[in-house]
Amino acid sequence: MDPTSPPPSSSSTLPPKPPPNPFLLLLLLLLPFFPLPSLAAFTPADNYLFVCGAAASVASADGRIFRPDSSATLSTRRSSSLSSPSPSSPLLRSARLFPRPSAYSFPLSPSSTANGLLLRLHFLPFPHPSFNLSAALFSVFAAGSPLLSRFSAPPSPLLKEFFIKPPSSSLSLLLSFTPSFPSSFAFVNAIELFSAPNNLFSDTATPIPLSSPSPSPPLSRHALETLHRINVGGPLVTPTNDTLWRTWNPDPQFLDTPFLAKVVDFTGQINYPVGGATREVAPETVYGTAREMDKGNSSNSSLPSNSFNITWTFPVSSSIHGYLVRLHFCDIVSKALNELYFDVYINSYSACKDLDLSALAGFTLASPYYMDFVVMHSNNSGRIQVSVGPSERSLAWKSNAILNGVEILNIRGVVSFPREEKRKKYPAVVLMSVLGSLLLVCVLIVLIVVMLRCRRQKKERPELQESVTWSPLPVFRGSSYSRLTELSSASPATNLNLRLKIPFFEILLATNNFNENAQIGSGGFGKVYKGVLRDGTKVAVKRGVRGSQQGLGEFQTEIVVLSKIRHRHLVSLIGYCEEQSEMILVYEFMEKGPLREHLYGSSHPCLSWKQRLEICIGSARGLHYLHTGCAQGIIHRDVKSSNILLDENYTAKVADFGLSKLGSQLNQTHVSTGVKGSFGYLDPEYFKTQQLTDKSDVYSFGVVLLEVLCARPVIDQSLPWEQVNLAEWAMLWQKKGQIERVIDPSLKGKIDRRSLRKFGETVEKCLAQYGIDRPAMGDVLWNLEYVLQLHEKAMQREQSGDSTNSSSHVASPRVIHDPSSSMTAGRNDSMAEAS
Repeated sequence: MDPTSPPPSSSSTLPPKPPPNPFLLLLLLLLPFFPLPSLAAFTPADNYLFVCGAAASVASADGRIFRPDSSATLSTRRSSSLSSPSPSSPLLRSARLFPRPSAYSFPLSPSSTANGLLLRLHFLPFPHPSFNLSAALFSVFAAGSPLLSRFSAPPSPLLKEFFIKPPSSSLSLLLSFTPSFPSSFAFVNAIELFSAPNNLFSDTATPIPLSSPSPSPPLSRHALETLHRINVGGPLVTPTNDTLWRTWNPDPQFLDTPFLAKVVDFTGQINYPVGGATREVAPETVYGTAREMDKGNSSNSSLPSNSFNITWTFPVSSSIHGYLVRLHFCDIVSKALNELYFDVYINSYSACKDLDLSALAGFTLASPYYMDFVVMHSNNSGRIQVSVGPSERSLAWKSNAILNGVEILNIRGVVSFPREEKRKKYPAVVLMSVLGSLLLVCVLIVLIVVMLRCRRQKKERPELQESVTWSPLPVFRGSSYSRLTELSSASPATNLNLRLKIPFFEILLATNNFNENAQIGSGGFGKVYKGVLRDGTKVAVKRGVRGSQQGLGEFQTEIVVLSKIRHRHLVSLIGYCEEQSEMILVYEFMEKGPLREHLYGSSHPCLSWKQRLEICIGSARGLHYLHTGCAQGIIHRDVKSSNILLDENYTAKVADFGLSKLGSQLNQTHVSTGVKGSFGYLDPEYFKTQQLTDKSDVYSFGVVLLEVLCARPVIDQSLPWEQVNLAEWAMLWQKKGQIERVIDPSLKGKIDRRSLRKFGETVEKCLAQYGIDRPAMGDVLWNLEYVLQLHEKAMQREQSGDSTNSSSHVASPRVIHDPSSSMTAGRNDSMAEAS
């Protein structure tokens, strides 16, 4: 029978049943073992949806049913149900008003305590004949910690969203509404509280700037308030199209330079990775749209079409300390793997360099990936800027950068979830207050005793105490005092300048008791704080790890070296403190900080070539004075860009003498010592022979000169293997006569070729394999001064309109013909700057 023909008219005759399809049967049997991916909305373990003050349930625009809050557990005897005939959203046509502090209690499941909760509060102060809801002023608390403080709802609909994570011991959550003063009241229109999906937020986030410490306590102990949720390059995403019922707004109002960016709309399939981003992190509409660089529309003639950033600016509160910034990426523009490399910046700080999405997302294109950053402040500007731009690793014709989505959340105060009832909290508060008061009294007594003891010691100190050996006051056994005393017999610290000693209480006053907000750096020795002495002198206070033996030798060496020398290009030691097991060094404060921060990895303005040369010349003068300014000479042994500091006038000063060694005697050629220094700057001859000479400093300084020229780290593991070591890579091009291939892009076209050639020759001599082939620091100084003169002459020619590049147009500067004569002249110049 033809299966397409109509059935027979006789009802008694039925067509034969077709035989079962074996393939279909096999598919039905295996289907339970290979479930298809679910596109259904997220189903939370706890899901509390309440329309407050309403008499019946209502449906929201996304289809969810909100029940009246009369079914909720509400701890109040006085509240009012208000309603309005307003044609607004059904969730906003009623409200619950609280004239007294009141709270909802929500039982929690283990899933909520493990993964956290999403809380949304809906507000609309609609007109009412008995109450002016616009005058409401109140606070909202989650288990006693504030989510909203002295809050007043605007006249338009407002949604406040929070993420909170209770501890595993919590069985319920109290959501409290408290009027700000007795005559005021609180209100709310609707409440959403439901379990968050697993790993929606974690404690893993990168601090911005990168030198900032990670937030403590962890993010999971903070409430996060959503400020911005942006679908970059895409349309408005409504709760109906988001598995967590969120709204994603378009980005045009936040885009700084619209003509530099174009929209990308992906029509293929988004490949959510296993164990990575999910639809609950962001929907396909977000990851399927983006903005990329519009290289054809770069109208800024001062920038090449492939060298610019796309920037978004988001308004935030300037008074808030911390923000969580989540950036969403999905490579929907590349045709092949490892084709897209770009850099990410937040508030002009480098957040991620050479980002390769195909590698991070499991070597799959169109695969979502997100990154979390903690911005510790907003520069008091009331805004957060997010930028993406091309990476140095990108090929010029493939340079691009993309962004798919942005979320910015305010990190609220620590959310505490007490285990005891509220009535049991008051005795604990009183007890903590009493203990705190007693502790404060004890601290004051100790400070007074210390001050009196220091004053008595100062009066009893003999006049000739400067000539005695290291002999601090006795304290408990095993303290840094006793260890310093033991070290003194075997170290050069035998004649310390005791007039430089500063009492510990003065250090506490200067640093506001080592306030963390005053911390400006840290290193192997310890943390560095900015301070102000009582006479108004700004200082940098380096505090060693208290009670630790590590760094004792460096501590002594710094005091011995810096108390003997004084030079315009060496950081001055103002004093030291070795009381109460402390090792503290106090230096003059250098306003502009380390040279390294002005070359790369920060938001400082780009240094001109003249500024860089003047900084190199000042550093060379300081090192030359170290090598020749005293009878025995001093070898720094840790010359690097982070140990060259700049004052407010960009005057360079060499710092950190903890690894310094007294140089050779007249009848010696080297000092035998264990190898110490910084990787990438280390003299290879010193490393092999353990014989330290002043030429080891020359080698390290040569590496610094390359940092100044190229503006990149001396070791960068993210680069191709031939470029990882700056010295090796740059010397390859120098020996080919093409040193311009590696210079800082911001300097290209701004350096006279003869100045650059002489600079490259000077660096090449400094980096000679053997110390005997390297110039003395005096010769390096003279060569750098010659480089600066060549550059200034070229600038004068440009200003006078002479664009020729003939050497006949350059007046002959002080050319060094005889290294010995230059050494003498350099020594005299350097000694003239010593104070």
